[in-house]
Amino acid sequence: MPTPLGATAVLDQQLRFAGWSREAEVLFGLASEEVLGRSADAVLADAETGAGLSSAAGDGGAAGALGPRPVRRGDGRPVSVSLALTPLALGAGATGWLLTAMDAELAHREAIGRAMLDGLDREAPVQLVVYDTDARVRWINTAIEKQFGIPLEDAADRFLKDILPQGEVLGEAEGTAASVEEIVQRVARTGAPVIDVRYRSSTHLDPHHERVWSCSYFRLQDEHGRPIGVCEAGLDITDRYVARQRLALLSRASGSIGRTLDIRRTAQDLAELVVPEFADAVTVDIVEAVLSGQEPQHFATHPTLCQVAHRTDHAAAEDTAYDALDTVRLRCLAENAPATDAATHALALPLKARGATLGAVAFARSRHADPFDQEEIQLAEELVSRTAVCLDNARRYAREHATALTLQRDLLPRTLPQQPGVEVAHRYLPAAGPAGVGGDWYDVIPLSGARVGLVVGDVAGHGTSAAATMGRVRTTVAALAALDLAPDELLARLDDLVARTSAPPSGPAEAEDQALGVTCLYAIYDPVSRHCVMARAGHLPPVLVTPDGHAELVDLPAGPPLGLGGLPFECADIELPEGATLALYTDGLVENRHTDIDAGVSSLCTALAGPEDGQLDKTCDKVITTLLPQPPEDDAALLLLRVHGLAESLVATWDVATDAGEVARARSLACNQLAAWGVDEAASFVVELVVSELVTNAIRYGGAPVCLRLIRERGLIVEVSDGGHTSPHLRRAAMEDEGGRGLFLVAQLTQRWGTRYTPTGKTIWTEVSPVPAQMPGIFAGEQFDL
Repeated sequence: MPTPLGATAVLDQQLRFAGWSREAEVLFGLASEEVLGRSADAVLADAETGAGLSSAAGDGGAAGALGPRPVRRGDGRPVSVSLALTPLALGAGATGWLLTAMDAELAHREAIGRAMLDGLDREAPVQLVVYDTDARVRWINTAIEKQFGIPLEDAADRFLKDILPQGEVLGEAEGTAASVEEIVQRVARTGAPVIDVRYRSSTHLDPHHERVWSCSYFRLQDEHGRPIGVCEAGLDITDRYVARQRLALLSRASGSIGRTLDIRRTAQDLAELVVPEFADAVTVDIVEAVLSGQEPQHFATHPTLCQVAHRTDHAAAEDTAYDALDTVRLRCLAENAPATDAATHALALPLKARGATLGAVAFARSRHADPFDQEEIQLAEELVSRTAVCLDNARRYAREHATALTLQRDLLPRTLPQQPGVEVAHRYLPAAGPAGVGGDWYDVIPLSGARVGLVVGDVAGHGTSAAATMGRVRTTVAALAALDLAPDELLARLDDLVARTSAPPSGPAEAEDQALGVTCLYAIYDPVSRHCVMARAGHLPPVLVTPDGHAELVDLPAGPPLGLGGLPFECADIELPEGATLALYTDGLVENRHTDIDAGVSSLCTALAGPEDGQLDKTCDKVITTLLPQPPEDDAALLLLRVHGLAESLVATWDVATDAGEVARARSLACNQLAAWGVDEAASFVVELVVSELVTNAIRYGGAPVCLRLIRERGLIVEVSDGGHTSPHLRRAAMEDEGGRGLFLVAQLTQRWGTRYTPTGKTIWTEVSPVPAQMPGIFAGEQFDL
């Protein structure tokens, strides 16, 4: 049996027991028959001093507390009890005593419990609410009444949502709930406590300011374990919550502001971050020059400002002091320093980075909200400072991107030459991401003999450095192509030049832009034979689309990227069908973070396949739309060429014997062919002179086999091939010299001339206008025997 909190006994006038309760039997371990009639001095003697009750009660029978004192139980064990004597009137006018006894430890606990309950009710700073199992309020302590301004009689038997309709649950550690009522009902049902639920609400005493409490819930039950209600213990954590929200705001700022190198997007990121959590309205104004990437001017010069971001919390729109935004912002700009207005709840801060002011940010709050305090101003300054750094980075990127794009566009061909035997269409898309402009390029280069050089390449890296390197490499390719080099030899020479350029500097100075990682594909198409010779250095192979619409990659040996040095390149020679299309491209067209290069090339082949629609420009647009529906992450270049062969009637070829007498025959054959083509007499005279000179030189200095070829395409092309490898050179003969003027005359009378080497020798070629201008003055007073 549990020890009772209180026991009673009745004593007569001589302090002998006249009554002994059941609780006294349990407390002292003595049955009533063992006690009745005995002296209390003997039964309840002090176990340590032996003193009885009579000495404690005194001669006058004083009433009051007599303990605590140690008393021996019936089993000999001591027990500490608190005793109290109260006078009684017994029968026949006799007097006696009511003795009450209590376990001293339990009595102490009971006293503490009563004091604690009284303290929780009246003195504790913790807000306490007792709900019944239906979540109706049954009791609140004084702390609730003081903070919320609600007396118990107004709260009893009501739901919290009816008392504080604007309150909301922000979250709880375990599980989720839409309201306090749901939490209370769940705790009453399951018995599982819920800890640290954040509840936000205004109060009746301060309806315009919200506070936050951390609330915990546990079930109350009777002695039989049946639930009778739920207790809620709440603690005001508004200051701590606000501090944590500010830290969280700064943390989110690190991840949300400056995610892109776009000035307007960065300003909008700030506005979206602070409204409505920190302010009810915000505007961001940027110096106009900054938007174009220029260095910001000093505010003393009154720069033009552009509002790039504005955001408002519509819930507080009517109560927000919008007029104050302009006033405070103008003062901030005029003083180039923070400006506040506590009366209108507005704050403006300058956007400063690297000592320069980029613009200003203005915040405003509802008239019913608190004005910005010092800690909040410091928080705003930190947010604006971070934003300013991101804006300046975006400005510098915009400037470099614009410079690189301008440089690249200036270095890329504005128009491609119209060459015989090919139709050309091209597209170039600069990178739209933060990587910036890259080093992709393409070109169409006129070559001798109506041939055309085709080139596409890619310089690793981005920015002005990549664009400058691209320009240098493209110029080098054009210069090497002018030497009429075969594709593999051209790439070999280009490889040597790139390797030397990319070598580390010998001194402490920084190296120039590096050209390592350059890829290139070079091809030569001859419309006379319809053959295309090509080689590649680390570049993707071209796609060939046959006239029936079939598209496939060209089987072209892979060479190493340029700059590695010493590794060979191989050519492939293929005959292209009449009307076939060749597609040259860079990896930005077929590869991105979502698509691997094999899948991209397959998509390119699919986009190019199908019947020809007759317009290459439309085919270009189709490919770009299919493969790049969004702005590319890397530069992308596409060069399409539809090839045609020259008609046999426009080409005439003769073998010439290595005999001086064959020169006259060669002139005759050329004149007859020119007459058949209907060439102007003046042009025929020039061609006759060129043929005479070149065939003579081939027989005299070159050797067999000698071949003469005429091509009629826009102009007239004269080619003489021989078996020699000695390069002819131009010289001016003296007045007394009998010869040496032939090649000089050829250079003066033709539009272009040059030499290209073949596996069997060399070819001297010239281009003659079909309607030559007036003959140059070198003919005046001189006679030529043709």
